[in-house]
Amino acid sequence: MIKHLTSKINEYFPASEVEAHCDGPCGVYDPASARIAAEAVLSMTKKILALEVPAAGDAQGMIAYQNTLSRYISIKEEQAHLAKTELLVLWTDYFKPVHLDAHPDLHDVFWKAAKLCSAVKVGVSLDDANALMAAIENIHNIFWGTKNRDVAYYTAS
Repeated sequence: MIKHLTSKINEYFPASEVEAHCDGPCGVYDPASARIAAEAVLSMTKKILALEVPAAGDAQGMIAYQNTLSRYISIKEEQAHLAKTELLVLWTDYFKPVHLDAHPDLHDVFWKAAKLCSAVKVGVSLDDANALMAAIENIHNIFWGTKNRDVAYYTAS
């Protein structure tokens, strides 16, 4: 019945078949959102590492410490997941076989960046957080290179 209805609609309202380069309209993809999330991961990692444990016996201090620590961890994990999602969407929806010709290591670049997102979620490593930022900068440069544009990579201080 649905097939019949569809063919009737096509009969009365014919339309040309179209194709799109991307799943969404061009211009919606940008690695900046992954970078912003990774910057939050880096910031939370630094805050976690700088957090001072209160003196033994300071119950109120320990409660405040645990509350702050758990908030930092929650934000870090949420932002790492967001960075990973943004990277995976960029990888699977924007990049096409023609981009692989120019960047044969593209799959490896994205796979390693996604693995770094997982590493910063489950651990508290400044090295991993900085490596994630560097991986996203590399992806940023590849992405804008596919558009023949040199767009400066910005990181918050």
